[in-house]
Formats: sequence, C-alpha cells, structure tokens
Amino acid sequence: MAKTVKDYIRTIPDFPHEGILFRDVTTLFADARGFRMAIDQLLHPYAGLRFDAVAGLEARGFILGGAVAHQLSTGFVPIRKKGKLPGKTIEQSYALEYGEAVVEVHDDAFFPGQKVLLVDDLLATGGTAEAGIKLIERLGAEVVGCAFVVDLPDLGGRKRLEAMGMDVHALCAFEGL
Repeated sequence: MAKTVKDYIRTIPDFPHEGILFRDVTTLFADARGFRMAIDQLLHPYAGLRFDAVAGLEARGFILGGAVAHQLSTGFVPIRKKGKLPGKTIEQSYALEYGEAVVEVHDDAFFPGQKVLLVDDLLATGGTAEAGIKLIERLGAEVVGCAFVVDLPDLGGRKRLEAMGMDVHALCAFEGL
C-alpha cells in the first residue's frame, strides 16, 4: 500500500507536557519522497492560481514555505517571532494557552494587492496563523489561502480561520491532543 503524508509523521507521547501527543514533522522532512509528496500536495488545491509571495510562519513554516515558493517561482517572506528581524517591522500579538506571544514581519515585505499563500506545518488553535494573516493584510496584501501539513481539528484552528473567510487546506488531521 502506498504511503500517505500522515504515514511519515511521528507521534511522540507526553511532549512537551504529559498528556500531549506531539506530531513531529521532522520525520516527514527527512524523507525525500515524503517531503516531495507534502510540497506537491500543499500546492495541489492552488493549481492555476498566481501568487506574488509565500509567507511562512516560524519555524517549520520556513522549511515548507521556502520549498513551496521555489515550486511557485515566487518569493518567500518569513513571519518571525518578535526581535528576530533586523529591519523596521510591524508586529501582531496573539494569545497563548498561558499568556501572549508576538510575531512580526518587515514593514516592506508585502505590497497592496499582492496575493499571498500562508504556509505552516501545523494548525492547532489558529492563533499564530491569524496573527500572520493580520500582518499581511495590514500591509495591504491578500491572503488567498492557508496551507498546513497537519490539522488538529479538536483545537478549532480551521473553524477560526474559516470564520475569517480564509481558504484552509491541510494534508492530514489527527484527532485529540
């Protein structure tokens, strides 16, 4: 039987905390066939569409986003944790389970009217993705789609992004935490 993207993803119990099932995509990245399959499948729903940029969320979104941008022959823009970019930035905070975090992007990373594909490895609550979308939109660009390898539907991220009007594509879903 042929492998699916989900077959390349390792589950590590009790990481980073007891009771959590961590979905480790590094095993997917390490396998040439699996990684290629993931990139091809991330792009599939967007065949025929033109993108001006791919945005990747720190950190595994950089790996996926860079490969996707290469396939689309377009540029890649990293959305980073606060304090990691050297130039003038804009920032967006978002809620974490206990507290808040901030992501940022260079203030000249996107231009009005640009079409952007947002990419990350995993969609959980959707907070990081929502913050990334808000940054892109604040610079006048349009997020045409959001592509993820893994969706954790029990955490509500897909519903959150779809409520914002986003097209959400994920290659596989894992139930539970």
